[in-house]
Amino acid sequence: MVLEYVLTHKPSFPRGKPADDAADDEGLKQIHALSIQGNYELRIDMEDFENSTAYAQYGTFGVGLFSVDPDEDGYPMTVGDYSGNAGDSLLKHNGMKFTTKDRDNDHSENNCASFYHGAWWYRNCHTSNLNGQYLRGQHTSYADGIEWSSWTGWQYSLKYSEMKMRPAREADGK
Repeated sequence: MVLEYVLTHKPSFPRGKPADDAADDEGLKQIHALSIQGNYELRIDMEDFENSTAYAQYGTFGVGLFSVDPDEDGYPMTVGDYSGNAGDSLLKHNGMKFTTKDRDNDHSENNCASFYHGAWWYRNCHTSNLNGQYLRGQHTSYADGIEWSSWTGWQYSLKYSEMKMRPAREADGK
């Protein structure tokens, strides 16, 4: 299941995915409903403006797994068991609630979603933000693009990212 597909050079969204807290809430509800049905893994595929690609895979993934009321709890993300060639820029966000411009759930004194221009599972503030601004690659601002810091650093906004979840594979590969 594709969770998020950001192809940022589409002319209808020149600065990336539009901010829409209602859409975020609906998407989080759907991810939560799916992730409580079993064990899931997450794969994130990315592409930069030089057409290089990278991926990050997590053998454990879920949203609101241990919440009685995930909306009230802020849809905390569970993620673990990294593999891939992009470097791990998500594990730091493990256990964090989803922050939007109107729901500040991060540990920063500032609202990271407002400061870095996109909703995400921020801590203080981030090592990744796939909902940042579309800044067409190298940029002079700091960490406010579509970022995966372990692969492209803090001043490079990705061209493409896609988050996908599927049932986790058993230890025997099934």
